Amino acid sequence: MPAGVQQASKAETAVTGVVPARRQNIAFAWFAGSLASCGAVTFTNPFEVVKTRLQLQGELAKATPNMVKPYHNVAQAFWVIGRNEGLRGLQKGLGPGYMYQIMLNGTRLGLYEPAKNALYSVFTGSPSSGQKPIIPLNVAAGGMCGVAGAALGSPFFLVKTRMQSSSSFAAVGHQHHYKSSLDGLRQIWRQGGVRGLFRGMDAAMMRAGAGSSVQLATYDHFKSYISHKLSHRGLDGNSVYTHFLASMGTGFFVCLVMNPFDVVSTRMYNQKAAATGHGGALYKNPLQCFYKTVSTEGFFSLYKGFLAHYLRLGPHTILMFVFVEQIKALGARYF
Repeated sequence: MPAGVQQASKAETAVTGVVPARRQNIAFAWFAGSLASCGAVTFTNPFEVVKTRLQLQGELAKATPNMVKPYHNVAQAFWVIGRNEGLRGLQKGLGPGYMYQIMLNGTRLGLYEPAKNALYSVFTGSPSSGQKPIIPLNVAAGGMCGVAGAALGSPFFLVKTRMQSSSSFAAVGHQHHYKSSLDGLRQIWRQGGVRGLFRGMDAAMMRAGAGSSVQLATYDHFKSYISHKLSHRGLDGNSVYTHFLASMGTGFFVCLVMNPFDVVSTRMYNQKAAATGHGGALYKNPLQCFYKTVSTEGFFSLYKGFLAHYLRLGPHTILMFVFVEQIKALGARYF
């Protein structure tokens, strides 16, 4: 933005108290992303609980014919948790899940367009609007926003993962017993301070960076492609059906890329603290977690919980993008 325009914008804000449209748009996109993702996670959190337990089951144990597995598949795990722990068991971690969604998706959806415009301006000389999508730039913008959101939301993801793995009936992984989200944050703070709250953040940043770069870029591409090819059938950029179809395609590719990072992230967060109080007892960093997981359990252990992940991520992607597009449409109409 030219200096003269910036000065005029500041002067207008000072005199009228009205925030310039650019900042209003970023703030509204952040609000829309937060609200939409919280609405989506309300419905998909039970599959997150199932996915977490499937990923922790058999951690660093070589498969044997007589290995006892309390959770055999998604449907059976869903039934076991629901029957023995009820709806509260299936919705474990929903509170910190909301906070994580606000930090992650509010940030990445709110900053995606500005980040994309900045990259397009640097590499093409003009903003992204009106241009044909450039996939590498969209991927880079999505990845940067995902990393930033994951870093901000890391303490809430930590508590969420530990609450979801906890079970008095069929425990898997290390068990952390928190009475509530606040109790979890309090206990972690007492044991490890700020470092404890952000333990595993590097794994979460890798996870969110990989997932976000694919999700936002492929959604952009699918949405543009569908609206271009099927606009004559009413599937333009503002159609709910366009948003639904674009989200369906996006969910699969995100899950394919993200699942190995998701397994590592879950295990990094759920491990107990080392006896020294610094770091984790099982893994020092995400790369070591990748190595130990694959060398002990095989390559496909990185795809543990894939179906549960897709059943969580697919509907979550669909609901989130459909919600966010409708919230943006309402905002454009009434504000």
